[in-house]
Order: sequence, then C-alpha cells, then structure tokens
Amino acid sequence: MARERENLFSRGEREQLAQHAPLAVRLRPATLDDFVGQLHFAGEGKLLRRMIEAGNITSLIFYGPPGTGKTTLARIVAGSIKAKFHYLSAPAASVKDVREIIAEAKDRLLTGGAKTLLFIDEIHRFNRAQQDVLLDDVENGIITLIGATTENPFFSVNSPLISRSTVFAFEALSKDDILTVLNRALTDSDKGLGQMSIEADPKALEFLAEICDGDARRALTALEVAVLSQAKGRKKGKIKLTLDIAKESVQRKAIQYDGTGDTHYDLASALQKSMRGSDPDATVYWLARMIVGGEDLRFIARRIAVCAAEDVGNADPMATILAASALQIAEFVGFPEAQLPLAQAAIYIACAPKSNACANAIWQASSDVQSGRTIPVPAHLRDSHYAGAKKLGHGLNYEYPHKSPIGYIEQDYLGEHLEKPYYQPKNIGREKIIAEYLQKLKNQVQRYQQQKDTDS
Repeated sequence: MARERENLFSRGEREQLAQHAPLAVRLRPATLDDFVGQLHFAGEGKLLRRMIEAGNITSLIFYGPPGTGKTTLARIVAGSIKAKFHYLSAPAASVKDVREIIAEAKDRLLTGGAKTLLFIDEIHRFNRAQQDVLLDDVENGIITLIGATTENPFFSVNSPLISRSTVFAFEALSKDDILTVLNRALTDSDKGLGQMSIEADPKALEFLAEICDGDARRALTALEVAVLSQAKGRKKGKIKLTLDIAKESVQRKAIQYDGTGDTHYDLASALQKSMRGSDPDATVYWLARMIVGGEDLRFIARRIAVCAAEDVGNADPMATILAASALQIAEFVGFPEAQLPLAQAAIYIACAPKSNACANAIWQASSDVQSGRTIPVPAHLRDSHYAGAKKLGHGLNYEYPHKSPIGYIEQDYLGEHLEKPYYQPKNIGREKIIAEYLQKLKNQVQRYQQQKDTDS
C-alpha cells in the first residue's frame, strides 16, 4: 500500500520527493492561520476553529467542490491534535486497508501512542458495507475519521456514520481568496515560485482567479504551467506572466457538472424557480449552465414543460404548447442547435403571467381521491351506450349542454357526495378571461332562475 511504501523512505528522501510535487501540493498550508477560505466555520470564533483550539476533534465530514481545501484542512487538523495521519482514496482502497489502519490505531493507543486520524477522500465511493466497517471504531474513538466528498453526504454517506460526525459544507473560494493563493505562490521561495524572477500582470492573475471557478488547485496548476512553460531554456531576464499566456495555460474552462448528483438537481431547481419567478436573465443563465455542463436535453425540456404546466397553466396556455414544441424540435435537431428552442420556451415561460390554479386543482383532487371516500359516478353521468343501461337508470336525466343557446346547462357533475371548488382561476392573463366566463355562466343561470320564479 501507499503508506507502507512511504514508510520505506527516510525523512530526507520524502522531502526530496516533495520538491517534485505539483505546486498545488507543495503550497498546502500547515497551520490554520495560513488556510484560505471557509471563514464560515474555520474563521476566528467559528466552530471548527474552536474545536481545533480545544483539541477536541470528533469525526468530521467535509463536503464541497474540488480545490476548496478539504484535504489540506484534514492535514491541519491532524497536525493540531498531533495525530497519526493516514490517507486513503476510496476508489482505490479496500476493507482490508481500513481494517489494517484500525488495527494499527488500537495498538498505538494501547502502547500510549498518538491518536489516529483517518482521512478518506471521496468517501461517497465507499459502498454501504465498506462504510459500516468504520462505525464501531469511530463511535469508540479508536480512530478519528474525516471523510471528504463532493456529493451531498446526506444522500451518499450512511446515516449512522453521519450521526457520528459533524458535517462541514465547503464553499467555492472567492476571487479574492484565489488571488491570495496565487500571490502567495509567486512570493514563497521555499515551496512556491518565489525563487524565480516573475513579473505577473495583475490582469493575468485576475483572469486565473476568475476562470478557475473557486478551485485553488486548478488556479495553481494553470499558474505553474504558465511559468514553467517559459522557464526552460531561459538564461536571464524576467519571466512575464501576461494575460495571453494565462489564457493559453488554461486552454478551455472546465465546467464542474455532476449529471446525477447535487449539481444536477440544484441547477434544475434554479432554472425552474427562475422561470416561476419571472426572471428571464436568470432563467437563460441557469439553462446555459446545464447545457454547457452536458445535461441531457430531454431532462432540460421536461423541466421546462413541467414549469409551463405548473406555474403558468391557463394564464397563458401558449406556454405549454411552446414547451411541447421545444421538446420535439430539440430531440429532432440535437445539440448545439437544440439550445435555441429550449431557450425560446424557457424565456417565454419566464415572461408569461403566472398561475398555479390548474396545479392546485389536480393536487387537491388527487389528495381527496387518495385520502377520502371514493365517490361513485352519479347515475345520470354513467355510460348509457349499451343495451340495458336504461334499465339500470344509467344516463337518465342527463341534460345535453348544447341544447342550450349558451352551451351550458347547470347540473350536478359530482353528485351530492362532494362539493368543492378545486379550480379557482386567478385574475391574471388568460385565466382572468376564464374566470369571467365561468362567472358569466353563473350569472345567466341566476337570471334564468329569477325569471322562472317571477313567471311562476
């Protein structure tokens, strides 16, 4: 295993090997004071800092995007409590690896040695059985576990393990945080690039800080590529980091997108809520995030269609028609052209008047069907197109609405068992016209009844 091979090297040899590590690895801070970002839990007076200062570290789950300091902070925690640090990458590790570390941890405690901190990177890649191996020893304090994951741990990590741990949600680093890291790399002569004569254009650094999307590892890798690609063969003069060179070093922006995890559902939620909230600019941005990230066009089209029916409904029926058309066209032409009908439909829905009256109607009716008594179909509404129907009384006394000059005859369509106004159109868009029409029918019936009473 990796840790066994590491033990074969002397301290001097390990330090020599560390010099060949990438810049992002070499520049990892060793203390919490040098750690950049995550002030909401690692800043002065915040929970994790208080835990570290008190030397009372429970098992932790670090959850957040890549390059935000999860591994670095785990090493800082281990150093602060003077624990033996073990690193495992979940995709490459086995239950045997975990059991060996636990056995060493027990031996170390029995002989008065240091505590053991086991850091499992990508812990969501451990299956349920592998995670269960950790439970007893985490609960008994044999090991202190820090699990890192880019996926929501409440979905990807066993509930018993979650209950034994404190979850910290990491956020993407801000632009200023990334600039701090980049400038530190340029000035640090021991671990960074400070021993080289580098003239960095502030615009180049700002570009790297912007394009990396809060991922410090990606920003440092691009900086290292930009500098080292010019250093070889250079005998004198400064290495100039210009905006053009910075752009060449990144080549193409990498979009973080997980088609099955949090990003998938969070972006879909943002898209639908932006359409519902009548914000076309936010709508088209979240739509672009999904498209550029490689989301399945049918999933996007379904979200747009659902929003058209749920949030616009009869306030503007054209929204549903346009959403259906967008789905057909998008499937027919595929990407990249599919982005056009999808954008057209999404923006139309965002700009359309909003009503969830249809959605509320079916939700309430479905709830009554599921939780209440199932009412029988009234006899006059039952099918009468077969021999013997009249003998059963089916279809009798049904009044055909088209016999009325206004196409409406008041009669009972639910029977006496249920009287509930499920559909209550709002006074907006096309639904305002529907509401006025329904009220007009009621008024005509009332006038007819009043006239009938007068004549009698």
